[in-house]
Amino acid sequence: MTDDNSNKRLTRRNALRIAGAAGAASLAGCGGSDGGDGSSGDGSSGDGSDGSSGDGSSDGGSTDSGSQYSTLEVAHWWGEGDGLEAIQSVMEAFKEQHPDVPFDENLIAGGAGDNLQANIRTRVQNGNHPSTWQAWPGNNLLPFTDANLLKDIGDSVWSENSMEDAYLQGVKDAAQPAGNYVTVPLNIHRINNLFYNVEVVEDAGVDPASIETPSDLVDALATVDDAGYTGMAHQTGAPWSSFQMFATVLLGETDAETYSAIFVDGEVDANSDALESAVETTQAYLDYIPSDAGSISWTEANNQVINGEAAFLHQGDWAAGTYITNDLTYGEEWDHVPFPGTEGNYALNMDSFPYPVNNPSPEATTLWCQFVGTTEAQEIFNPKKGSIPPRTDVNTDPFNDFSKDQIEDFQNSDAQPPSVAHGLAAPPAVKSSLESAISSLNSGASPADVVSQISNAY
Repeated sequence: MTDDNSNKRLTRRNALRIAGAAGAASLAGCGGSDGGDGSSGDGSSGDGSDGSSGDGSSDGGSTDSGSQYSTLEVAHWWGEGDGLEAIQSVMEAFKEQHPDVPFDENLIAGGAGDNLQANIRTRVQNGNHPSTWQAWPGNNLLPFTDANLLKDIGDSVWSENSMEDAYLQGVKDAAQPAGNYVTVPLNIHRINNLFYNVEVVEDAGVDPASIETPSDLVDALATVDDAGYTGMAHQTGAPWSSFQMFATVLLGETDAETYSAIFVDGEVDANSDALESAVETTQAYLDYIPSDAGSISWTEANNQVINGEAAFLHQGDWAAGTYITNDLTYGEEWDHVPFPGTEGNYALNMDSFPYPVNNPSPEATTLWCQFVGTTEAQEIFNPKKGSIPPRTDVNTDPFNDFSKDQIEDFQNSDAQPPSVAHGLAAPPAVKSSLESAISSLNSGASPADVVSQISNAY
């Protein structure tokens, strides 16, 4: 006879094993080579060679002598560049405020976040998970909430520091995928940007501000092509860029409600016409991408915008960091508009820190989650990371002009739809299947076939 606790452990293990199968897919967005942390994606392997306990052997449950707190173990995948500097600055500020909290930074880099996520799944199954870890919020966390592995922190965290008043609804929705707060977003990367080389579009006679719909952009790309430039800097070697583009096209051709009905609620069959139209438009863009798109990274594609070979780039706001580090002048040499048709929407990719149940350092983890939700932590992290704060009451002085414009767009946005390409809108297994469906578009599948595969994902 098995007791109730044994049954619960079995349920949790099965839930996370299912999630683990989906997690093996390539993960795009905030981490690694898929953009957003400034790293190449092949940073430290998490094998402990960087001084971290990549194998999950941290002493995160111990209590240091003289401290009332157990060791706070914070795991993340920001392996180098702006992401590493940003999170370590937050950690230093936390330690200054709470010097009596023993602190263990556990860096598990590489795999665009996949290494960390696999590590967490294993450690949760083994019952020795860290205090908290970097995680995409939203439906990405459903395997954990379905297995009752994340704690409701509405009273202990979200009631502090005016958090509920300072976060917009789209962000708050992502922080409570099962209806209660279980995680704290630290940053936001916007997905629906269209960047461009000012000189190239002017020479081609294209006005980006006049492009109203995703299909209008097809005409603009053709005009750029006629002028002798590459229309859309883009890579197809990894599937996430086209997946991200397709989702943004769908948002631009419909609205936030339809987007969420499809990707969050899975109402695919009722919206098959909208899906097929978005696939067809995305396919049309692929006629105007670099000839070597299948063998280059997104940063190499972006170099064509920087070098004046290509006009446009659809990418998350992390692309702006490349222009800034190349000393290009914002508004004069490079600029951006909301992706055609998506004005008023701020498509979200975020990183957050969840609070697991059976926490090895409950009091210290509560302090960490509270701190992540403060204006101080977000003013430290986001200017360094090239992202914007989820709070709407953060001082914007430390941010560059591009980020200030993004903050203004965010705070004035009508809706904040979660990115499906980065795991916020759909749970891992669905996200993986959707990515495979769009990836078939890169290899010549028909729009009808792609829509059929999307339907099968749900």
